[in-house]
Amino acid sequence: MARNWRVKTVEQSIRETDEPGHQLKRNLRTWDLIVFGVGVIVGTGIFVLTGQQAAINAGPAVVLSFLIAGITCAFAALCYAELASAVPVAGSAYTFAYATLGEVVAWIIGWDLLLELMLGAAVVARGWSAYLQSLLNLPSWMAGDEAWPDPAAIIIVLLLALLLVRGSKTASRFTGVLVVVKIAVVLLVIVVGAMHIDTANYSPFIPPAGPAPAGTEGILHQPIVQAFLGLEPTTFGVFGVIAASSVVFFAFIGFDIVATTAEETKNPQRDMPRGILGSLAICTVLYMAVAAVLTGMVPYGELNTGAPLAEAFDAIGITWAAKIIALGAVAGITTVILVLMLGQTRVVFAMARDHLLPAGLARVHPKYGTPWVITAIVATIVALLAGFVPLSALSELVSIGTLFAFVVVCVGVLVLRRTRPELPRRFRTPWVPVVPVLGVLACGWLMLNLPLETWLRFLIWMVIGVAIYLLYGRRHSRFAAGQPAREPAVGDQGIADAVDLPLP
Repeated sequence: MARNWRVKTVEQSIRETDEPGHQLKRNLRTWDLIVFGVGVIVGTGIFVLTGQQAAINAGPAVVLSFLIAGITCAFAALCYAELASAVPVAGSAYTFAYATLGEVVAWIIGWDLLLELMLGAAVVARGWSAYLQSLLNLPSWMAGDEAWPDPAAIIIVLLLALLLVRGSKTASRFTGVLVVVKIAVVLLVIVVGAMHIDTANYSPFIPPAGPAPAGTEGILHQPIVQAFLGLEPTTFGVFGVIAASSVVFFAFIGFDIVATTAEETKNPQRDMPRGILGSLAICTVLYMAVAAVLTGMVPYGELNTGAPLAEAFDAIGITWAAKIIALGAVAGITTVILVLMLGQTRVVFAMARDHLLPAGLARVHPKYGTPWVITAIVATIVALLAGFVPLSALSELVSIGTLFAFVVVCVGVLVLRRTRPELPRRFRTPWVPVVPVLGVLACGWLMLNLPLETWLRFLIWMVIGVAIYLLYGRRHSRFAAGQPAREPAVGDQGIADAVDLPLP
């Protein structure tokens, strides 16, 4: 088993980016990365989750829920920024894990990312279809929650896949246009909504805790921390604010996907940290502002709807805003689907290039320099899921998958600081080991506030992934074929020694 913990050196990872037939074009800059980040972060979270979590978990204190989720992401973002500047290779957390924790952990995190990005893209595509139906008054068979199959969701996934084949720079330009539209709509919500705030709606800011509604008290529906401690399920109160943080965390998913484009960035050591941290900062401020305005406009109990922003404006008589908000939602969610698919193709590309998946998948288009084979396969799977599978019950899997990836990245910074202290880093995570450790603890706590059924589904997916690795990846990886690997250095016996504190 020891050989499965072999660690690929950073130098080897970078050398492989120049292999013939596997080279991605480097044409992205800081602004492109920020556009991708904002493009994927500002989506269903700000248009749907804000109102729903205010109504069922946090009340006006949903503002604090966004702050908690944003701070948790900030810890992970600082770690992502350091690793992306030190290991500028496609694959994000998968590649970082291979360079720090070894092949087994790299496979597990890569498999986890497939869950996060695949389900995320499919769930969001269904949401796109629902908003499109609302915007254009389309028949129910063509788009929306009742459509089965959902032609609109399938078509948008396939069209965006064609755009991705044309190249990440083309996708960035398209995303940039839509980002401008949805940010304009978000600012409109903030400015117009702020003029109609009734401060009485902020009282109580944190509603007192109460028993959970009927039908949600089953053990599988409880946060895992409540289920194991034997606590009575409740809503609101301090635990409600934290529970809302675990859910609205979904709204922040995306800044980590910026790291998957490291291999296509002209100056990744400089631009990656700026893109990751810049997009996260912009979106956190926007989210908190929208949450404050929305809960100030109408009582929080009235916000548990599929389109809380639009209905809040209707409630105060500003009916013209509903269509504008729907337009912003369609534009916003389009970019989310695009960037989630972009991230997934790059993760699969990195895994195929390491031969943990069939190597033929890593072929790039001779003209556009993009992984077109992977893009076609990913688009087909996402389109089928979005068109035929009801995914609402699985959306929390996206959050737990992302939080798990963040934990691995935070640990990766600790390991690489110990095993490769001499490695050039244009950006260094401040206050190590405090920031990475806080990142692990914060992400772990949010994971414990997700329902037990989500954990069970996550574990089933992981068991399937481990089985595939043992049957295929372990025997076909580059290291199994005798290609060079870095054996653990003295003092690097396993993960336990690698994260031993204190660190330099």
